[in-house]
Amino acid sequence: MIWLLRRCVIAPAMIGLALLLWVALPLWLIVAAAVAPLLPGRWRPLRLLWMFVVYVTAESVLLVVLLGLWLASGFGRRIRTPYFEGIHYDLVQGLMWVVFTEARRVLALRIETRGPSPDAYPGTPLIVACRHAGPGDSFTLIHALMDWYHREPRVVLKDTMAWDPVIDVVLSRIPARFIKTNPGRGQDLESHIADLAAGLDANDAFVIFPEGGNFTPARRRRGIERLRGRGLDEMADRAARMTNVLAPRPGGLLAALQAAPEADVVMVAHTGLDHVVTVRDVWRELPMDKVIVMRWWQVPREEIPAEREAQIEWLFGWWETIDSWIAENRPQDLSRGRSRHGAVAS
Repeated sequence: MIWLLRRCVIAPAMIGLALLLWVALPLWLIVAAAVAPLLPGRWRPLRLLWMFVVYVTAESVLLVVLLGLWLASGFGRRIRTPYFEGIHYDLVQGLMWVVFTEARRVLALRIETRGPSPDAYPGTPLIVACRHAGPGDSFTLIHALMDWYHREPRVVLKDTMAWDPVIDVVLSRIPARFIKTNPGRGQDLESHIADLAAGLDANDAFVIFPEGGNFTPARRRRGIERLRGRGLDEMADRAARMTNVLAPRPGGLLAALQAAPEADVVMVAHTGLDHVVTVRDVWRELPMDKVIVMRWWQVPREEIPAEREAQIEWLFGWWETIDSWIAENRPQDLSRGRSRHGAVAS
């Protein structure tokens, strides 16, 4: 029933919203321009309005194209073949390119990646583990992997992301999994993750967010309490000292490591997208006039312990490194030519 709601109601509603936005765009522009002087930021309402129009329009066009591909594939019979999967990856990359090109132009947003260059991973399957601080980091990470590193990502996402109609349709046609943060009894998520990570080839990147959800103070407290409730007081103390990330949940990443023994691991941290979760957060915190920094660390397979307990210790150690890096690197504010929280460090 929920599947029908997303496909038959929300997806058409997105297309209808795009048409309505363009029909009434002059009115919306007048209203946004009128209130802009009353609000902080340089023309914030106009800039956010245009980005919203771009995103809704791009999604709507892509939904129509996706319907055409479903028809062309024999009403979905061949939609999961390599040929059509490749087309879907190209479409996602195109959507990301449009959105991020406009973000750089309209929001004066710059994204920098630091660490090993794409040439550092020739022909090596990758498992990419990223900290999670909002839906914006998911889009930015996928854009970086596809546009800069020329990878085809296999993604593990929270099931709530399926309410976005394009994400819902595309990820049902390429290797991906929607999972619940707190699964019920009998739901073996590690097996699903292992199935998705198996068989990675030279240009694949398996993407996972080991924290299991966006960072919030409440989630951070619950994660620490969960560790203490299991008698893992030392891990709980270490998690309590990490102030910028949640305690990682190792099960999914360890399942991926076991399913893809030939893959290296890439750890990813970023600043500038922190705590942008709700619509209110987007209005208040959406990065504008600043630099978002993404830091990549490649971990060769031979440096990863083989035993499960040692792998958990290894993961916690890396999350402590990521926490420290985030504390030392803050988004650079470009609106006044200086950093709001301090200079960006490499």
